[in-house]
Amino acid sequence: MRVSIRAVGRLKTSPEQALALDYLSRAEKLGRRAGIPSVSLTELPESRAGTLLLRQREETSRLLAAMPAGTVLIALDERGEEMTSLQLAADLRRLLDGGSKHLAFLIGGADGHAPELQARARLLRLGRMTWPHALVRLMLAEQIYRSVTILINHPYHRA
Repeated sequence: MRVSIRAVGRLKTSPEQALALDYLSRAEKLGRRAGIPSVSLTELPESRAGTLLLRQREETSRLLAAMPAGTVLIALDERGEEMTSLQLAADLRRLLDGGSKHLAFLIGGADGHAPELQARARLLRLGRMTWPHALVRLMLAEQIYRSVTILINHPYHRA
C-alpha cells in the first residue's frame, strides 16, 4: 500500500520540514517490510479564491487531483476521531490486509476542508488543540513512522 500526505500550503526550508521528511524517509525504508513500499509528501498551493467555500472547494480539488481510484482518504480535521498510535497502526494493518493499494492523509488549508471532502473521507484529529501546519505535518509523519515500526515489531514504539 502506498501512503501519502497531501497538504495545502508550501513550507519553507525549516527544522520542522527537515524532521518530517526524515520520518517519512525512515517510514518508507522500514515500510517495505510491512507492505508499504512508498511514503510521500505532496505540497499544494493555497487557494486565493474570494470566499471561504470557494477556497475550500478549490483546495479540495487540488488535494484529490491525480489520486488513484480507490484511495482511502483520511482528512485531518478538528472534528475528527482521536486515536492512539496503536489504533492507527491497527488501522493500517486492516487496510493492508484488506488489499488497499493507496492511503492518503489530507491536510487542508487555513480554512479547513470543504464539506464534500469531510463527507467523503474519514476524519482524524491530532488532539483537541490547534496546531500550526508545519507541526501537523511533522506529527503525522512521526505517527506514520511509528505505525510502521509497530507493524514490523521494531523497538521504536514502547508502550
